[in-house]
Amino acid sequence: MAAAARVARVVIDSPLPQLDHLFDYAIPEELAADAVPGVRVRVPLRSAGRVADGYLVEVGDPDDGFEGTLSPLEAVVSPARVLTPGVWRLARRLADRSAGTASDILRLAVPGRMVRVEKAWLAAHAAPGASSRESLSESGASRESMSPLGAAARDAAAAPAAAAPAPAPAPVAVRGYGERVLEDAVALDERIALRAIPRLVPLPDGTWVGEWAVTLATLAADCWRGGRTAIVAVPDHRDLEQLAAALAVVAPPAAVVRADAGQANTERYRGFLEALSGPRIIIGNRSVVYAPAERLGLLVVWEDSDPLHAEPLSPYVHTRDAALVRQELEGCALVLSGNIRSVETQRLVELGWLRDVGPERVTSPKVVLTANQQAPEPMARAARIPSPAWRAAREALNGDSGRPRGPVLVQVARPGYAPVIACANCGQAARCMNCKGPLHQTRAGSPPSCTVCGRLATDWQCEHCEHRRFRMVTVGSGRTAEELGRAFPGTRVILADGDHPVQRIGSAPALVVATRGAEPIAEGGYQAVLLLDGERMLARESLHVAEDCLRWWQSAAGLAAPGAPTVLVGVSGPLARDFATGRLVEFAHEELVDRRELRFPPAVRLASVTGTEATVNEVIAAVDPALLVDVLGPAPVEPASRTARSGPDLVRAVLRFEYAHGGDVAAAVRAAVVKNATRRRRAPAGKPGYRPAPTLRVRFDDPEIL
Repeated sequence: MAAAARVARVVIDSPLPQLDHLFDYAIPEELAADAVPGVRVRVPLRSAGRVADGYLVEVGDPDDGFEGTLSPLEAVVSPARVLTPGVWRLARRLADRSAGTASDILRLAVPGRMVRVEKAWLAAHAAPGASSRESLSESGASRESMSPLGAAARDAAAAPAAAAPAPAPAPVAVRGYGERVLEDAVALDERIALRAIPRLVPLPDGTWVGEWAVTLATLAADCWRGGRTAIVAVPDHRDLEQLAAALAVVAPPAAVVRADAGQANTERYRGFLEALSGPRIIIGNRSVVYAPAERLGLLVVWEDSDPLHAEPLSPYVHTRDAALVRQELEGCALVLSGNIRSVETQRLVELGWLRDVGPERVTSPKVVLTANQQAPEPMARAARIPSPAWRAAREALNGDSGRPRGPVLVQVARPGYAPVIACANCGQAARCMNCKGPLHQTRAGSPPSCTVCGRLATDWQCEHCEHRRFRMVTVGSGRTAEELGRAFPGTRVILADGDHPVQRIGSAPALVVATRGAEPIAEGGYQAVLLLDGERMLARESLHVAEDCLRWWQSAAGLAAPGAPTVLVGVSGPLARDFATGRLVEFAHEELVDRRELRFPPAVRLASVTGTEATVNEVIAAVDPALLVDVLGPAPVEPASRTARSGPDLVRAVLRFEYAHGGDVAAAVRAAVVKNATRRRRAPAGKPGYRPAPTLRVRFDDPEIL
């Protein structure tokens, strides 16, 4: 059949669920050479003569029996084939699994187009002597997957490379897990739950990083040397910096591609195009799991229990779930690793889906449990430090215990000075008199201010008892640093939180007050680690609160020098004992057993449905009751802000179901979502022509629903 008679099947970039399918368009003769799968296109829509953006997914023959006339493609935006078949299959599978749309996944997978960057990339790959896979790897493996170039650039890119191969660092073996245990597992495309080694190690340039970063970097470099791509997803920029520093030792810079949401748009798109250029080591945060990969050999997710891996955008697919689906589609190796074992990963280990791999020698931090008792020193009492923690900090700063002098890490729960204040008379939480938002104090002697509208509460009066004085309920990092400065006069105090980011410090004695997750890395490790506010951290209402606290404590303890004490203040019970004895896997198992009894995730899957009561009931009725374990609700939903109170009253229901029925439940829910989206809605009084947006919101595997 002539090229002009072929049909282009296009996925339209639209959040509307009723448009989440492939549309057929005719290919004009003048676009036949560039209209290949993976390119960006513009297509006409029948409504009001609009033009929409999309991706050409496949080119095929017209459907049998079709006798109509297809609309032609409007334009091929660029010859760069930015949507690979593997990424399209992944987007389609994840959208179907979560009752979402494939275009929402593709917005995470494919960055916005930067014209100048793309033209430079196309020109570089179309020019004779352009760099290829052979210039990066000693193996000289040839490309076997679809080229990302258009038809014209593809022929020119086939010219032989003239540049001399760049020298690559010598291969390095993974330490601590046995000779080639992990390398061989990756080569055999195994699925692994990897227990990390909790310690700091120096790199040849003197930079200190976690042992986990060296392990994952070495695995990724070994996979790349075999002519395959490795993708490593980490939670935040701190982990990314450690991983990048470790990769600089074991892989050439040209082999590493960074895909970070914090990058400028041009840098992110440049990295995305480099990932299309052959096997690479691709590192980044949660969206890197969708990166295009030639011959994908390894997928790694570090700290899959971290909430930063939970995607806040529709369809809310967790990094771990996306990695599991991609591994199933492409058959590559999969490694889930972290300072602790997540309950979801433990479930997969017990099912036999993942193989448990641990270090040869079990090394655990030296943890000391202590009650929140009063210290004899007045300054220590003011700083909320009990006697054992006080002695540990003093010995580390002065070198009294025979150990070298060095910095001390103090982990606290909240940033700021006084995050929560209350009435000094009745104890009720202090609220803003303007918007009813919570008040906080930013520094000593300053009047309280509202955390919502920012107004100073200079004339504040309690709305319950009309008292005019307040007291601090919680102490933040700023107040803790101030009190520690008084308790240890002459000692340098470093504050590290969201407003005062600190990445690294030296080995000189200092008190480092850091919020959870913001702890800087000390050269040689901390000589003592104090974990304060443990009871306050555990008071948070969340299904994952114990898991989160264990991860925060273990991450901080892993920053200690060998043999340095880690003092956990004010926490007792099974969780504290598991942390002190290193029973991290046993904790995950016991937590999973409890959730199975309660039918909580990950023992079962769930989907939250939020909307008006009539809409939520329609979604529930659309799902066969035989597919569900039960339905919780509907129950009223408290508005997130005062502005939302003027909208319709919303309710939420939770559908619980087994994993085997997930596809059928998602299909039924998605059909109800499409039906609701296409329903005509009456315009409010006084607003002719206005069509209110649908209020229905569906989220599968919501991490904070219970």
